[in-house]
Amino acid sequence: MARNRRAKIVATLGPASSSPEMIRKLFDAGVDMFRLNFSHGTHDDHRARYEVIRAIEKEVGTPIAVLQDLQGPKIRLGPLEGGKRELTTGSTVRFVCAPSAKDSSLPLPHKEVFDAIMPGNQLLIDDGKVRLSVTGVGGDFIEAKVISGGIVSDRKGVNLPDTLLALSPITEKDRVDLAFGLELGVDWVAFSFVQRPSDLIEAHTLVGGRAGVMSKIEKPAAMNVIEDIVALSDSIMVARGDLGVEIPPEDVPGAQKDLVRLCRLAGKPVIIATQMLESMIYTPTPTRAESSDVATAIYDGSDAVMLSAESASGQYPLQAVATMDRIIRRTEQHKAYRSIIEALHPQIEPLPQHAIAAAAAEVANSINAACIVAFTSSGTTAYRIARQRSPIPILSLTPSEATARQLAFLWGSTGMVSPDIGSYDEMVTQAALHAKTSGLAREGDSIVVVAGVPFGKSGSTNNLRIVTI
Repeated sequence: MARNRRAKIVATLGPASSSPEMIRKLFDAGVDMFRLNFSHGTHDDHRARYEVIRAIEKEVGTPIAVLQDLQGPKIRLGPLEGGKRELTTGSTVRFVCAPSAKDSSLPLPHKEVFDAIMPGNQLLIDDGKVRLSVTGVGGDFIEAKVISGGIVSDRKGVNLPDTLLALSPITEKDRVDLAFGLELGVDWVAFSFVQRPSDLIEAHTLVGGRAGVMSKIEKPAAMNVIEDIVALSDSIMVARGDLGVEIPPEDVPGAQKDLVRLCRLAGKPVIIATQMLESMIYTPTPTRAESSDVATAIYDGSDAVMLSAESASGQYPLQAVATMDRIIRRTEQHKAYRSIIEALHPQIEPLPQHAIAAAAAEVANSINAACIVAFTSSGTTAYRIARQRSPIPILSLTPSEATARQLAFLWGSTGMVSPDIGSYDEMVTQAALHAKTSGLAREGDSIVVVAGVPFGKSGSTNNLRIVTI
């Protein structure tokens, strides 16, 4: 089923959106990929939601992507004496490396923090509501001055924007959850708090090619080596929640644009996430600023935009998806959209497969083709065509159901499962058949067909044909 827009919608499932009826309504309203957030819920909860998604997929005959989002390491305070404590601006506080503390110290049971933190580094508690600056460090204590005070309570999260921790982004909980997700059959796995390229090597080793590896960019340290992280990732999520805590809020828009640009140049799908329609957790309509935020992500050329609590636990999950769908469509129809989206011209690498993909987009534009049909085994051909951001829709035909599902959130792409082709005649026949079946083309339309010879060999894209149906 081809949707009449290019950017895609990712929606998180949760208590407000777990029934088969609601998940089906969300899909019909425009969801292209469902996110299972493993920071919440049980394995049984996620299995039930996954099975509903696959039942809908079978019923409608459209590949649906499922994203497993791993929790990652969480730095938290231990339990406090009395359950909470007020930190006064200007006062000095001592953190101790212990599971609890019976004096005025704050327990921080994470040895890796004490090993890495330095005087002058920041400590942020409760999403940055309370801010401290480190003044002294010992083997098992940290002295810090309160810059912006407030009340802190048990188990509140701690952010360390200036500190590079010797900490894997993959916890023991994540390993158990990952094994479960891969057995279930998720299409993408999002790894939280990626900091360095080596984190991605570990992630790929664990996934073993059974799903796409998505890096969530939440740490300033990741931005310092972002080109390497993008190169080693299959896709990127701009997780603006934690990123916006650890870098100044005025720097978040620029970081978002940098990340989208890097991903497009690399041909890697990118999702913009967090607080996109935040007010719709409680109200049936978004603020004007939120509408502009979603539209900005679309003007930037993002592959997808994501709903978190809006669809997982909010009061208006269906309205949130429908609203996001309308904003995307209206933005893509705006007279300035094409000129903005085409301002960035990815460099074409001097290889036949890259040249063919770029040529397909250009030829399709020139003849106003109904669609570009890409025969692809791994999805790479579709990624290369999509990064050109042609106004012509892409129909990605693949013999792999897993590839078709992974492509479900790629900009401008509609995925379909199709048997391997073995000849030029079969290529033309199958391309025309699926173009009509998908609703992207009709009798008399021209389509641009991209494939590789020898047929069925991954990475051999070298052939472009114009076909009149």
